[in-house]
Amino acid sequence: MKAKVYVSLKSGVLDPQGKAIQHSVELLGFSGISDVRQGKYFEIALEGLDHSQAQESVERMALEVLSNPIIEEYRVEIES
Repeated sequence: MKAKVYVSLKSGVLDPQGKAIQHSVELLGFSGISDVRQGKYFEIALEGLDHSQAQESVERMALEVLSNPIIEEYRVEIES
């Protein structure tokens, strides 16, 4: 089983790295970009857990270790 965790800054939190990326891609000639937000992505291999145990474990891991819940939000996907 594999878990995918996507972590990104909450809307309203300043993202200077996203702004730098947006500026860079505009300088390279890409147009029509109104905003860029950067984030983190994790793939976690799991074994010995059923789907609900995996979901619960990875949700807890995302909340306590992989993200800063004050400024970040996360999304967890579990693949069998």
